[in-house]
Amino acid sequence: MPNLPIIPEYITVHLGAPDSNAQNVTVPFVDYIKNVASSEIYPTWPENAIRANVYAQISYTLNRIYTEYYRSRGYDFDITNSIAIDQSFVYGRDIFENVSMIVDEIFNDYVVRSGSIEPYFTAYCDGREIRCEGLEQWGTVSLAEQGYTPFEILQYYYGDDIELVRNAPVGTATPSYPGRELALGAVGNDVQSVQIRLNRISKNFSSIPKIYPVDGVYDTTTEEAVREFQETFNLTPDGIVGKATWYKIIAIFNAVKRLNDLESEGISLDEVTRLFDTELSIGDRGSEVFELQYLLSLIGAYEQEIPIIDIDGVFGEGTESAVRAFQRNYGIDETGVVAFATWDQLYRAYIGILESLPPGFFGEEILPYPGEVLRIGSQGEGVRALQEYLNFISNTYTQIPKTTVDGIFGPGTESAVRAFQEVFGLTESGIVSAQLWDSITSVYRDLSLGNLSTQGQFPGYSIE
Repeated sequence: MPNLPIIPEYITVHLGAPDSNAQNVTVPFVDYIKNVASSEIYPTWPENAIRANVYAQISYTLNRIYTEYYRSRGYDFDITNSIAIDQSFVYGRDIFENVSMIVDEIFNDYVVRSGSIEPYFTAYCDGREIRCEGLEQWGTVSLAEQGYTPFEILQYYYGDDIELVRNAPVGTATPSYPGRELALGAVGNDVQSVQIRLNRISKNFSSIPKIYPVDGVYDTTTEEAVREFQETFNLTPDGIVGKATWYKIIAIFNAVKRLNDLESEGISLDEVTRLFDTELSIGDRGSEVFELQYLLSLIGAYEQEIPIIDIDGVFGEGTESAVRAFQRNYGIDETGVVAFATWDQLYRAYIGILESLPPGFFGEEILPYPGEVLRIGSQGEGVRALQEYLNFISNTYTQIPKTTVDGIFGPGTESAVRAFQEVFGLTESGIVSAQLWDSITSVYRDLSLGNLSTQGQFPGYSIE
C-alpha cells in the first residue's frame, strides 16, 4: 500500500528526456536539491524567496519518488533533468554557499495538501518567459520584498489549504513491489494495498468489481478484480499480481487520483493504515496470532515435524516452536518470527493441503477453514458447509435465522453469521475469518456430539 513518505538518502536522475539514451546518475538527495536550486534560482534573491523555491523543489521531487512516477512506467530512474517536464539539474556544477546552507536546514521539510499525506505536486515555472498556475519563481522575489514569509509565499500560489511537514524521517527508498507474486491465499499489507488501489480505480473503470471488505486477504473477489483490471489494461489476465501488474496498478491509481497534478485528489491517512503488523513474535496477542495458530495446527496434523499447539491467540513458546519447525521445513530463515515470507508460505501450505485431499475426504468430520475469508459474494463448498453448520446450530439457538444451503454467501447467510456473532458476544462483522470459522465449527461439534449421545446422557455443556 502506499506508505508514509520518507526522505530518500539517494535519488537516481536521468540526464535527458525519459526515452533518451542518456546517462543515469545516483546522487545524495540533499546534493540533488542543492544542484536544482543553484541551477534554477539566483543566490542574490531574498532569503525568503529562496526558501519558498527550495520547498517547492523538494516537494516536487518527493512527489515523483513517492508516486513512483517513472518507475511504475518501467524506467530505472526517479526523475529526469529535462526542464520540459522536470527540474533543471546540471551534473557536476558548483553549488552556491547560501543555497547549500538553506537546503541543509530544510531538506526534510515538504508541502502537503491538508488531509493528504503524499508530497504535493508543487508545479512551478520561471514566471517571466513562462507563466503557469503554480508557483512563479520571479514572483516569489517581489512577494519576499513585500515581507511575505516562505510559507505565505507558498500559500499565495498553492492556496491556504497546504501545510508543511517538518523533519520527515530519512531512510533508504525501496521499490514498492514486494518481490513476490500475490495470488489466491496471499495475505498481508501488500494485498491490502492492491485492494485499496483497485477499489479507487473502479470508480473510473466500472467493469472492475469492488472488493469488500478491504482486509488484506487475497480471496476470489480480489482475484476477480485483478483479472478484470488486467483485461482492461491489456495485461495477461491470470488473476495474479506480478511486477508488471503491480506497477500498472500504481500508474493507473496515480492517474485517476491525479497525484502528479496541482488538482490532486490526494491520498488520505486511511489509505495508508496497515491492517497487519509487519511481524508477529513472542508476546503478541490477538486475531492475527489466532489465525497463525489455526494454520499451523492443521498443517501440523499432516506434517509430523510441526508440533500441535493450543489455539488461544497468545504467541507463546509453543507457538514459537511450531513457527521455527515450519520455517525449517520450508526453507525459511529460522527466526521464530512471522514476517511476510512466513505468512505467504503458511497460506500456500495450508491451501495446498486442502486441495490435495480427495472429494468427501472429511465425511462426517468438520471441514477445516477453507483458507479464505468468507463474506457477501463468496461461493463454494466452504460456504455450503458454513450454511449447514449455522442451520444446525439454529435448531438450538433460535435467534440465529436459517439460511438457504446453496453455497452462495448472500444476505441470508450474512444475517445468520451476524446473529451467531451477537449470540456469542463476538464483533458483528458478518464476515467469517479463521477465528470465527473455528468458533462456529466448535459450537457445531459440541451440539452434534450432544445430539449423538445416548438418551438421557449429559453432553457436557449447557444448552440454552
